[in-house]
Amino acid sequence: MEPSPTPGQSETTRLVSPRDRGGAGALRLKSLFTEPSEPLPDGPKPEGMANHRCHRNPLPQSGLTPERQHARKQLYAASAVCILFMTGEVVGGYMAHSLAIMSDAAHLLADVASMLGSLFSLWLSTRPATRTMTYGWHRSETLGALASVFSLWLVTGVLLYLAFVRLLHSDYHIEGNAMLLTASVAVCANLIMAFVLHQATPHHSHGPRGAGYAPLEEGSADPSSLGRNTSVRAAFVHVLGDLLQSLGVLAAAILIYFKPQYKAADPISTFFFSVCALGSTTPTLRDVLHILMEGAPRCIGFEPVRDALLSVPGVRATHELRLWALTLSYHIATAHLAIDSTADPEAVLAEASSRLYSRFGFSSCTLQVEQYHPSMDHCLRCQEPRA
Repeated sequence: MEPSPTPGQSETTRLVSPRDRGGAGALRLKSLFTEPSEPLPDGPKPEGMANHRCHRNPLPQSGLTPERQHARKQLYAASAVCILFMTGEVVGGYMAHSLAIMSDAAHLLADVASMLGSLFSLWLSTRPATRTMTYGWHRSETLGALASVFSLWLVTGVLLYLAFVRLLHSDYHIEGNAMLLTASVAVCANLIMAFVLHQATPHHSHGPRGAGYAPLEEGSADPSSLGRNTSVRAAFVHVLGDLLQSLGVLAAAILIYFKPQYKAADPISTFFFSVCALGSTTPTLRDVLHILMEGAPRCIGFEPVRDALLSVPGVRATHELRLWALTLSYHIATAHLAIDSTADPEAVLAEASSRLYSRFGFSSCTLQVEQYHPSMDHCLRCQEPRA
């Protein structure tokens, strides 16, 4: 018969049969993280019970983390600049009869759509977890970044087609003065947006589950990569692609201004820099696919985490170690710890959790403690994954 949990505890300790490991009747001790469906009454804490991090540093009840609040401010400012200068480019491109200018305005329109989508995903990610969405809505920002990439691909495809048509038919006229002025303004607009989105995100929320948690040990990860919000990063890459195109359009405008007979520079610049814009989406797309495929955090290695767990006094072996990135900055770890029969499971659990949080900055850790048995060395499920 299983003992009932002590009131106020966040963990439950029970004895189970080791059938899944092929043991010979030995009993195994498991310690599982659990959260009761209803709040437990406050009661006296048993002497020697580990004071776990989830109670020392509770999650905020609602609202954005400081990192995401900063991301939202960046996106609001960049969206305002983008809408203002996009309107100017539409007017200027129409007056200049320039496909390159209109294509730059179309890219700005895609920027506005992607940033508004990112703002929506940031709001959506603040919704609390439910029984069907147990990790909450954190990955909505990853989906927003993916939508941003796809929108750029769609707009670029249309512009490439129009540029090809212009190269085949030369029945168009370019107003050099209007094109030069509009292209110069577009470059300034993209520089301003890139500056706004590239501002470093302040590192806050150094608790165990903060979305912007930075590792404490040197060399374990790159703090700047952890602090950059996925949506802001996607928007920044988007703007960099637009900046490249704006520079190309400016060069074409200067050429057409002084040499009107070289008006083919307009569709040629559209064609060339649209391809460059497509290439600029590769890093964001790679990270998004890595996250959606449940990949391990790029800044955290499997071996260092395993070695940190094995170095905990009393731990004989680890198995079923799982690391994955829910987002670029929200990392999760789960593992089974096989301990000596003389080890204190509460002490092992507290020490192992502390090392994962403090050394690697995991946002969530779930560890299961069980008694070591020699049969684990030959169990196929207990073997480490391939490199």
